[in-house]
Amino acid sequence: MAVSSVAAFWATAALLIAVPGADWAFVISAAVRDRAVVPAVSGLVLGYAGITAVVAVGVGALVAGSPGFLTGLTLVGGLYLMWLGVKTFVHPVAPPSASDDASTRGSWGTLGKGVSVSGLNPKGLLIFLALLPQFTDTDGSWPVAGQIGLLGVVFTLSCAVFYLTLGSCARFVLAARPSAARAVSRFSGMAMVVIGAFLIVERATR
Repeated sequence: MAVSSVAAFWATAALLIAVPGADWAFVISAAVRDRAVVPAVSGLVLGYAGITAVVAVGVGALVAGSPGFLTGLTLVGGLYLMWLGVKTFVHPVAPPSASDDASTRGSWGTLGKGVSVSGLNPKGLLIFLALLPQFTDTDGSWPVAGQIGLLGVVFTLSCAVFYLTLGSCARFVLAARPSAARAVSRFSGMAMVVIGAFLIVERATR
């Protein structure tokens, strides 16, 4: 596969990742919990890795071609985001003390939430379906599935680097500011509610 195609895809993917959305809101919300950034980002990465596998084996096209299934996925994903957002808004978190190990106990739960945030987002599936094929070469030496797999790995690794940086910076800035951390947590919760509602309304009006 041509290096130029991979580089062009990476540049495009980086721009998409940098646009604030549900992933941003989730990572920033998790960042106010000490040691919660890595589980949160790991969950997002696992979700996108799953979407990559689905698209690479050709199932993604079948899913996108089924309006009923896609509507159901949008409804579940949107409602989950809204539920997670309301929960975050009502119970905003603040950076725990050094002796508080609650975040460690909840690491698996945070990872699972990350998988759901990215894996249940129908926009992620549609972006992969619309974007990845444009950078593949049907006449190349690599099979298309292999090319899509490589591009998916590039995307997920880029997500990992970006969101780890974002979460770490947010945690560093908010660590000594409990009131600011609670405000940011509430804002992130509101953002997830709005994004979830937008997904549902957008799909319902098609």
